[in-house]
Amino acid sequence: MEDKTKDTPFESHYTYHPAWAARILAQTRPDKHIDISSILHFSTLVSAFVPIDFYDYRPAKVILPGLKSEHADLTALPFASGSVQSISCMHTIEHIGLGRYGDPLDYDGDLKAIKELKRVLAPNGNLLMVVPIGKPKIAYNAHRIYAYDQLVSYFAPLDLVEFSLLPDDFIDVGLIKNASKEIADQQHWGCGCFWFKNLGK
Repeated sequence: MEDKTKDTPFESHYTYHPAWAARILAQTRPDKHIDISSILHFSTLVSAFVPIDFYDYRPAKVILPGLKSEHADLTALPFASGSVQSISCMHTIEHIGLGRYGDPLDYDGDLKAIKELKRVLAPNGNLLMVVPIGKPKIAYNAHRIYAYDQLVSYFAPLDLVEFSLLPDDFIDVGLIKNASKEIADQQHWGCGCFWFKNLGK
C-alpha cells in the first residue's frame, strides 16, 4: 500500500521548474518558443498555448498540435546567430559532456552549450535556464552543480531579469522568487531558475 499516503508525492525539481517557466511564457507570449532538451512534459503542455519546437540529442516521437520535435546537438545549435526570440534549456547543461546520454566526453561541454545559447539569442530575446545550484562540483557522470556567481558570469553579458530558487528544504516554502545569491550558495542541491534577457549591452 505504498500509494496510500497523506499527501501526493512528487519530484520537487521537475515539478517546480516547468511550472516556473510556463508562467513566464504565459506572461511573455512569444510567437514561438524553442526548447532545448528540457523535460518533455513542459513542451507538451505549453504547446497548448504557445507553439513550441522541441530539440533534443534524442528527439521525442510525440505528435501534438503546436509541437514539433527535432534532433539537435546543444554544442552546435542549428539556428542562425541572433535569431531565436524565446528559448529554454532547463536541467540540461549540467549533463553536457559527461557522457550520460551518449554524448561525447567533453569537460567543457557545458561552456560550449552556454556559448551556443548566447549566440542564437535574438536582441531583446528571453532565455530560461535551470541548473542545480549550490556548492559547485562535478558528480561524474551524472551532473554538475553551479555556484550562483559562476552561472551568472557564464551568461554575461546577458541581463538577469529574475532568479527563483527551489531550496533544499522546500517544504512549506516552495519556489522563492527573486532569491538572493547568499541563499543560493547555501544549498547542496537547489534548483536555480534564471531568466536572462539579451539587452545588447
